[in-house]
Parts: sequence; structure tokens; C-alpha cells
Amino acid sequence: MTKQPPGNTSDTLSIMAQMVQRLPLSDVHFRRISQLIYQRAGIVLADHKREMVYNRLVRRLRLLGVSDFGQYLALLENDPNSAEWQAFINALTTNLTAFFREAHHFPILAEHARSRPNGYSVWSTAASTGEEPYSIAITLSEVLGNRASGCQVWASDIDTQVLEKATAGVYRQDELRTLSPQQFQRFFLRGTGPHDGLVRVRPELAAMVNFQSLNLLAPEWPLPGQFDAIFCRNVMIYFDKETQERILRRFVPLLKPGGLMFAGHSENFSQISREFYLRGQTVYGLARER
Repeated sequence: MTKQPPGNTSDTLSIMAQMVQRLPLSDVHFRRISQLIYQRAGIVLADHKREMVYNRLVRRLRLLGVSDFGQYLALLENDPNSAEWQAFINALTTNLTAFFREAHHFPILAEHARSRPNGYSVWSTAASTGEEPYSIAITLSEVLGNRASGCQVWASDIDTQVLEKATAGVYRQDELRTLSPQQFQRFFLRGTGPHDGLVRVRPELAAMVNFQSLNLLAPEWPLPGQFDAIFCRNVMIYFDKETQERILRRFVPLLKPGGLMFAGHSENFSQISREFYLRGQTVYGLARER
């Protein structure tokens, strides 16, 4: 029988206990986390989000070998340019998306694109892992045919981690269940061997979409110009009213005449801003064009 070195078992158990021990998140630290994410990203964290905040940030603490939330906050605040700020934002950003989510928007988008004479451009303001901008690109490809080569989808998100997946364009096959067999065959490549069960966006579709990191609170948005349509779905729900109004005002000059703004199912832009009026189910136009 092999004899273990003295203290080896107890040391291992001690390390394991530290790994599973719940780190305390005080009221003061939770409030400071809420203030910092609001300042950096405009996200409002209600008290009932406390457990979510703990679960997401505690992984960062353990990865960094930081023993408490106060130490982690000091690490952030001592260096305003630290790369950890992006990890902090990534951790606290919620990304719920799917291909052709809120499906009623896409026939409206298709009809609008068909009615526009020149190249069609769309901004997806919260691209997440790419399902929304690729759904937009698929819609434009189907409705415009050869004209779609002149279309561009600009896709942005504050979370750099999800943008990496979006840019790669690789998904599990079951994530494409809302697509028709024809769409699956035309726009995706099926993985084989070790990649069985995975699919990749075809290069010609990927070429229509430009991904970039963008914070809607940033003073400048590095965008190419005006858009025929802007998708800002299920984004405003994370902001307070003042931030919502400010962002919507900045959208106005970015919409071409007759352009459309698409909102999430629980958002009402005409109640937030007088700049927009309701044209259809969670679809808006500019009030000055009524």
C-alpha cells in the first residue's frame, strides 16, 4: 500500500472546500456592481437579479483567484482600462436569441425590402450569437434574389464573447429547427466526422453580415451611415427610461426616409419617444413622416 505524504489528503480537502464555499456578496458590493454596469453599459440590475449576478461573477473571481467581491471590485476600479472590464460586461449581459425569433417581423422586412429600389441595409443592434442578423440576411436573400448581393447587415453587440460565436457562424443542428429544409440546405453546411451535429453558415451568406463590438452608451457609433431598417429587439428592457429616450433619439438620423424600426414583443417605442409611431405589431416608423 502506497503511503500518502503527510497532510496531502487534508490539503486537498481544504482546497476543494474553498472551491465550493459560497463567497459572500454584501449589499454594498451588489449596489456597487449595479452602479458600475449601469455606468459602463446602461444595464439596470434590479434586486431580484442578485442571485444571477452572483452566479455569473463568482466564476470570474475563481478564475482570477480572487477571494472576495470587494477585491474584485478594487481590481476593476483601480484600472479603468483593464481588460477585465470587458469580461465583467460579458458576464452580466443576457443573451437570449434564436433563428427567426418573433417570426412576424420577417415577412414585414421582406415586403419592405422588396419595395425599396436600391441596395438594402439593416442594423441589428444586439446581434448576440448571430441568429438575428443571419435570419435577416436569409430573408433578404430569399426575397431579393440577385439583388441581395447589394445588401448589407451590420450586426453589433457589447458582448465580445457572443460576437466570436456569431462571426464563426457555427451552430448545433438543433438550433436551426425554425428553418425550413430548403433554408437549411441553401444557407448552411452540415458538419461531418468530429463535427457531426454542427452546421456552418455558408460563405455567401456570411459575406452579407458585418459583425462589430459596439456599446450603445458610447459617444460615437462607428457605423457606415443610414439604414433602411434597424432591429432593436429586447434591448430597451435592460435600460431605464432616460437611457431608452437617449438611445432612441440617436436612432432617428440613422433611419433612411421610410425606414422601419423593429422592437421586442414587450417594448413600446411610441410610449418612450415621440419620434416614433406604431406601424404594425412592434414595428415603428418615424413620426415626422406620418
